Amino acid sequence: MIPTFLQKPENGLQFHGGDLHWACANFGHDMSEWLDISTGINPYPYPITDVTTSAWQRLPSASAETAILDAAKTYYSVSKAAKICALPGTQSAIQLLPRLMPLSEVEIISPTYNEHAACWSRAGHQVREIEGIEDISGTAKIAILVHPNNPDGRKYLTQDLKALAKKLHARGGWLIIDEAFADTDPEISLAPDVDENGPLILKSFGKFFGLAGLRLGFLIGPPPFVDRIRGELGPWAVSGIALEAGAKALADDEWITSTRSRLHNSAHRMTNLLAQSGLKIVGGTDLFCLTESENTEDLFRHLCEAAILCRMFPERPNFLRFGHPGTEKEWIRLETSLHDWTRSENSR
Repeated sequence: MIPTFLQKPENGLQFHGGDLHWACANFGHDMSEWLDISTGINPYPYPITDVTTSAWQRLPSASAETAILDAAKTYYSVSKAAKICALPGTQSAIQLLPRLMPLSEVEIISPTYNEHAACWSRAGHQVREIEGIEDISGTAKIAILVHPNNPDGRKYLTQDLKALAKKLHARGGWLIIDEAFADTDPEISLAPDVDENGPLILKSFGKFFGLAGLRLGFLIGPPPFVDRIRGELGPWAVSGIALEAGAKALADDEWITSTRSRLHNSAHRMTNLLAQSGLKIVGGTDLFCLTESENTEDLFRHLCEAAILCRMFPERPNFLRFGHPGTEKEWIRLETSLHDWTRSENSR
């Protein structure tokens, strides 16, 4: 049963993490008091300190777009057979792709980011949620998976995904892979393997670089398809600020290497903390950890009452996902609240 406070809002939008206005409305506290670990966004953001005045004042230039695409090709190890285009966040592609495809059967490996199913359904496609790639039917034209998966961190073998992409393309369809959380584990990316068969790959900039508000992402795929998407986006689709800041961040190898190490250590700390609190670890990535418990709703409320927001899932109320605190003070605050919870549970 979906908890009342998590039921779909009247505006029809999906429930997501990161909405502190929602948290304040349901649990009180001032916005500034909340520790938000609900999104899986890197809490140690890339430092943007020197964006040029022209990036704010002028329309984005073609040279700025070329610069970020060159940086992204190198960072993502994009294959020579593929092309890449910049997006105003990957959500724009998630909403656009269903409207460019003929109506067909679409299968989505779930549970996962719920905007995929919502957008394809809203565009009129026949959508079915399945448990794994072995469940993809012989009639589906489109298959979608998040890799590593959100929220459980599930991964697949590269050869299996390449074979699936080829099979779907042979029947006039596509494999679409959302690699929003692959930056911490780049070896699993299929960007180096894209050819005329696909797959189509979505890349999120904001999660690993901790700059979700910049609204920047990328689509990688066969050149004819990427050219079509770029044409649909129109001129100046990505802001000059995002193009300039993103190009610098994508080329900063030292920051990227140190941040991957830092996030890996934080993930290890989070896993230990949650396990010590009696929660079952279901999976995760170096940006979040997913737990399962029969008392998830009570724990969610307990944390919210302490102004700590993690991610609950309306359709799977036993799941609870934790992102990373950004400071030692925030870590201690989370640890204290979890220890209080554990003591209260043990005393019952």
